[in-house]
Amino acid sequence: MHRYIPNTDTQRQEMLASLGMQHIEELFADIPAQVRLNRPLDVPRSHSELELMTHIKALADKNLGATDYVCFRGAGAYDHYTPSIVNHMLLRQEFFTAYTPYQPEISQGTLQAIFEFQSMVCELTGLDVANASVYDGATALAEAAMMAGNATRRSEVVVSGTVHPEHRAVLETYGRTRDMTVKVVPHKAGCADMEALRLAVTPITAAVILQSPNFFGVVEDLSGAASIAHAAGALLIASVDPLSLGLLKPPGELGVDIAVGDGQPLGVPLSFGGPYVGFMAASQKLLRNLPGRIVGITSDTAGQRAYVLTMQTREQHIRREKATSNICTNNALVALATSIYLTVMGKAGLREVAEQCVSKSCYAYAELLKTGEFEPAFAAPFFREFVVKSKRPVAELNQGLLTHQILGGYDLGQDYPDLQNHWLVAVTEKRTKAEIDHLVRKAVQ
Repeated sequence: MHRYIPNTDTQRQEMLASLGMQHIEELFADIPAQVRLNRPLDVPRSHSELELMTHIKALADKNLGATDYVCFRGAGAYDHYTPSIVNHMLLRQEFFTAYTPYQPEISQGTLQAIFEFQSMVCELTGLDVANASVYDGATALAEAAMMAGNATRRSEVVVSGTVHPEHRAVLETYGRTRDMTVKVVPHKAGCADMEALRLAVTPITAAVILQSPNFFGVVEDLSGAASIAHAAGALLIASVDPLSLGLLKPPGELGVDIAVGDGQPLGVPLSFGGPYVGFMAASQKLLRNLPGRIVGITSDTAGQRAYVLTMQTREQHIRREKATSNICTNNALVALATSIYLTVMGKAGLREVAEQCVSKSCYAYAELLKTGEFEPAFAAPFFREFVVKSKRPVAELNQGLLTHQILGGYDLGQDYPDLQNHWLVAVTEKRTKAEIDHLVRKAVQ
C-alpha cells in the first residue's frame, strides 16, 4: 500500500471493473501516444522518512535569521518575545486547522475566539467595531481605502510618504483595479507634511492616510490630520502599531475614523515574513462598509450565550456586486495567537513591553550618536524605531555587522532617494544592554 493512497489492489480492480476496464492504462486511452512521456519521470529517487528529514534539516540550516543573529532590523516586522503559552494553546487540535471553517456557527469555540479578537482590537483602538481580521497590515490599509471610497462615494485617497513603502505599493495596486486614485505626499523631516496634505485634499478625496508610528518610527499628529480630512468631508485612516497603543492614546480618541495595522508584534513570530494578521476597526457609522466577517453575540433558544456571524459582506457569502471586498479568509489561527498574547500580557504587560521598547531604543539612539559616526536624522519623538545618518554606506555597515552575528537596521536609501546612508534601527524589549553596547562597538569598527 502507498502511504498516502490507501486503496488496495483489490479495491482498484473493483473500481476499474465498475468502469468496464481491466487495466489502469485504459483510463488514458484517449491520450495520443505521441504526447505521452513514455519514460520514467526525471526525479531523484525516493527517500525514507529519516533520509528526507535529514535533507530538509540541512536545507533549513542554511537559513539564518533573528533566532541566530541579534536582530536590530524592523521596518514592519519585529523581533518581539512570544510567551510559550501562546504556541502551547495555539497548537491544540481544537484550534489548529488547515483552513477557516466554512460553517463556523457549528464551532462556538472558533466564533468566540474571533469575537474576543474583535473586542480586543476595539479596546486597543478606541473604536466601535472591528472585523474578524484581514490578511496583514498592507491589505488592511488597502481595504480601508476602498472602504472609505465606498462610504464617501469618492474616488481618491491622499497618503503620506511616511507610510510603509510596501503598504503604499499594495494600496496603489488595489487602486488601479478599483478606479481609486492614490496621491502620495512627500514627508517633511520624517513626519507627514501637514500643509502639503491639506493642499492635496480635494472634493473627491475619500480619505487621508497616515501611519503612526510611521515607517521611520516617528509618532505622527493624528489629531491634526483628522482636522484636515474632516474639513474636506473625507475620512482619516490611521495605520497603527498595536504595541505602541500600550502607551499612546488610542486612535479613536484622536479623530481617526478607520484604524488598521498588523498584529505581528503581538505574539506572532517573524517566520521569514508571514503569515501575519491584519486588523481593522472603525466607527459605528461605517459598520456596514467593513469588509470580511464580524462575529456577534446573542442568546440561543435555551437562553444561553451564543456566537454568530452577524455580518459577512464578502463575495463568498453574498452576490459579488454587493460584496465590500474579496477577502476570503480571516487568518483565524494567527488572530487567535494575538488574542492569547493580549490576554496573557494584560494592560500592564502590554504597557511594560512598550515602555521597554521606548527606553531601550532611546538608549541605543543616544549611544550611536556618541560615537560621532552617526548624526540625528529627525527631531521628532519615536517609538521602538529610529533613524540615524551614517558616515558609511548602510549596505557596507550591515555587511560588517553580519560578520559579528548582528542583523543591522534597514537601509532607507532603498526606498527614499533623499535618505541615502540613513539607517532605520529597531530595538525591541528582547534586546539587552549588552547587545546594544555590542552593536554600537561593532558599528564603528
